[in-house]
Amino acid sequence: MTAAAGRATRALPALFALLTAVHLGALLADATTVVHLTKPALMPVLAAWALVRGGPWPLPAALVCGCGGDVLLQIGGETAFLAGMGCFAAGHLCYLTVFTRIGRGVLLTRAGRPRTAPWVAAGYGAAWLGTVALLWPGLEADLRLPVAGYSLLLTVMALAALGAGPRTGLGGALFMLSDTLIAAGLADWPRPPVPQFWIMATYIAAQWLLMAGATREAAPRPGPEPALVRP
Repeated sequence: MTAAAGRATRALPALFALLTAVHLGALLADATTVVHLTKPALMPVLAAWALVRGGPWPLPAALVCGCGGDVLLQIGGETAFLAGMGCFAAGHLCYLTVFTRIGRGVLLTRAGRPRTAPWVAAGYGAAWLGTVALLWPGLEADLRLPVAGYSLLLTVMALAALGAGPRTGLGGALFMLSDTLIAAGLADWPRPPVPQFWIMATYIAAQWLLMAGATREAAPRPGPEPALVRP
C-alpha cells in the first residue's frame, strides 16, 4: 500500500463518521441547510472508501447510485421521487452483481452448499408481500406498482446480502427497514418522532455494512502454503 493510500485509508473513515454525526445531528436540530449540504456528501465518501479498500467496481457504483437517489429525494415531488427510486434500484442491481460474485452465487457457498435455508427466503418473501399488501391502500395509484417492484428488488438484494455474510445481511435488513419507513410516510402510517433521523440512521448504517461486508468477503483469500518437496 502506498503512503497516499494509507493516509486515505485513515482519513476516509474519519470523514465519513464526521459527516454522519453532523448530518444526524442536523436532522435532530432541524438545521435544514446543514442537512441538505451533508446528505449528498455521504455516499461519495463511502464510495471512495470502498475503492481504497479494493472493493470490486460495482460496489462504489452502488454507492454513487445511492448519492443520486439522495439528491433526487431532497428535491421533492413525485417525478424526483420516482427518479430517485430508480437510482436506488440501479444501486441494488450493482449490489446483486457483487454478492453474486462472492462465492458461486447468491445462495450458494464456494463449496456449493446452501447459504440460506429455504425458510429464510420464504420469510423475506412473506415480509415483502405483507408490507406491500398493507401499504397498497394508502399509496397513490401511480406509485403502487413502482413501489411494489422496487421493494421486490430491494428484498432480493437483502436476501442476497444475507447469503454473502452476516455483516452484509444486517445491512440489507436495515436498508429494508429504512425504505419501509419512507413508504410508511407515503401511506400516511404512524411513524416514530423525527422520522427522517431514523430513516437516515438506518440507511447510513445499511450502506456502511454492505460496503464493509462486501469488501471483506470479496477480498482474495490466501491459498494453502505449497508443500515442501525434498530435492
